Amino acid sequence: MKVNFRTTVTRRGLAGLAAGVGFAVALTACGGSDPLATPSTSATGGGGGGSLVVGSADFPESQIIAELYAGALTAAGVSVTSKPNIGSREIYYKAVQDGSIDLVPDYSGNLLQHVDVEAKEVSAEDIVKALPQKLPQGLAVLEASKAESKDAMVVTKATAEKYQLKSIEDLAKVCKDLTMGAPATFETRAYGFPGLKANYGCELKALKPFSDGGGNLTLQALLTDDVQVADIYTTTPSIADNDLVVLEDPKNNFKAQQVLPLYNTAKMTDKAKEALNSVSRILTTDDLVNLNRAVSGSQKQNPKDAAATWLKDKGIVK
Repeated sequence: MKVNFRTTVTRRGLAGLAAGVGFAVALTACGGSDPLATPSTSATGGGGGGSLVVGSADFPESQIIAELYAGALTAAGVSVTSKPNIGSREIYYKAVQDGSIDLVPDYSGNLLQHVDVEAKEVSAEDIVKALPQKLPQGLAVLEASKAESKDAMVVTKATAEKYQLKSIEDLAKVCKDLTMGAPATFETRAYGFPGLKANYGCELKALKPFSDGGGNLTLQALLTDDVQVADIYTTTPSIADNDLVVLEDPKNNFKAQQVLPLYNTAKMTDKAKEALNSVSRILTTDDLVNLNRAVSGSQKQNPKDAAATWLKDKGIVK
C-alpha cells in the first residue's frame, strides 16, 4: 500500500491534557513558553474599535481560520493581534473567557458539548440555535459557516473490506478486536469512548494515543495496521489521498461541526462582527480542504499566506 504523508493535516495537539488541568500548568506543558504572553504578529487598520486579539488552537486548520478572521478584520479597519497555537479547547476557551484573547475559531458541535456535556442536539440547525443560550455571560458566537470539519472514524480500505465495514454500527461488531488511534482525550470526551459505547455498544480493544490529532503519525499507524481505526477530521486531505474509508455515523455520535467564531463580548464592535460574518458567509468545506492542502501539502504555505490568498480570491481583501 502506498503511503501518502505529504498532505496530512496535524490536528489538536495537547491531546494528553485533561480538561481539569490548570491553565498555567497546561501552558507550561505546551512547550516551555506561554503562547499568550507575547503577540506573534499584529496588523493595524485605520479607525477600528480597539485592537482585537485573535487566537487559535494548536493545529493548522485552526491557525488558517484565525488568519482568515485576522485578515478580514484588518481589511475592515480593525486593529488585530494574532496569538496562534494556544492549545486545546480546554485551554483556549479559558483564554477567551478571561480576556487573554478576544476571539478564536471553533466548531459548533464540540463547543456545545464542551459547555454542556449532556447536550442532545446533533443537527447543525439545532446546535446553532442552542449554543448561544448555553454559553456563560461574556461569551458569544457569530454566524456559523457552511464549512464543516468534524471527527470521523476512519479505516483503511483493506480493513473495511476485511470486516465489511460501512458504518460505526458495523464496526461495533468487531470493536473488541480493534485498536483505536486518536488523541488521549478521545478516551474521556463525550464523543469518544463514552459516546461510542453509549450509542453503538462499541468498546474498542485499546486506545493508542497520538498527540498529532490525526496527522502523519496517526496516518502511518493506520496504514501499517498498528491501529485499525483512527479519529481523523473530515477536512484532512490524507483521507482522499490514501483512499481511506470514513465510516457512516447513523446515530450521530459526532455532532455537526460548523466553523464559527467564539468571542468575548467586552471589545467586539459591530464593524468587527460584520467582518467576521463576511468570512462565515462564504467559507465552505471544500475551502477548508484546499486550505489544509496548501498548508500541510507539498506547497508548505504558512497559514497567513494561505489565508491571504483565499481572502483576496473571495474579494474580502482588495
